Amino acid sequence: MSEETEKTEETQGEEIKSEAVSEEKDAETVQVTEDEDGAEEGATDKEPTADEKIAALEKENAELKEQLLRRAADFDNYRKRMIKEKQDAYDYANANLLGDLLESLDNFDRTIEAAKDAKNAKSIADGIKMINKALVKMLEEKYNLSSFGKEKEAFNPDLHEALRSENGKVAEPEIKEVYLKGYKLKERVIRHAKVSVIMPE
Repeated sequence: MSEETEKTEETQGEEIKSEAVSEEKDAETVQVTEDEDGAEEGATDKEPTADEKIAALEKENAELKEQLLRRAADFDNYRKRMIKEKQDAYDYANANLLGDLLESLDNFDRTIEAAKDAKNAKSIADGIKMINKALVKMLEEKYNLSSFGKEKEAFNPDLHEALRSENGKVAEPEIKEVYLKGYKLKERVIRHAKVSVIMPE
């Protein structure tokens, strides 16, 4: 073997050794990095202490109490508001009707004032009739109030209250006289008509 060949082989051997040492250092570096990462992960996954758990629970409990108190206060305010609205609705339920009746009351006042110096009773009677007509029209059109009960109508105990009765030549009970008209609010009877009745003989 020549001297140059021996030198080449020695050079190659040193390069192989150098590469092996370099690989070992890289492996150590990787191991150290993995160990450091593992240590960081271990620190992240650390279980909270008992004091920390208690503090967290106490904080959550305080928040829930605050929410409960706030909702209780909201409900109490809502309840008070509903009670007041209900009372107001009851107290002022007839405000619109009474407001509409004021015009008729004013007309009655004017009629009474005019009657002091009136020499013709018919003019006073005509004025009262006009007030009555306007009042009935307003109640019928605006408030669905209607009257019923006329002479010679068939007697209906659901609508009429018989104050007197007598026998007569009729096939069915019939109204002879109306003492007081009955009234309905829409379909509900709010006052029965007071009548006398002729009953079949």
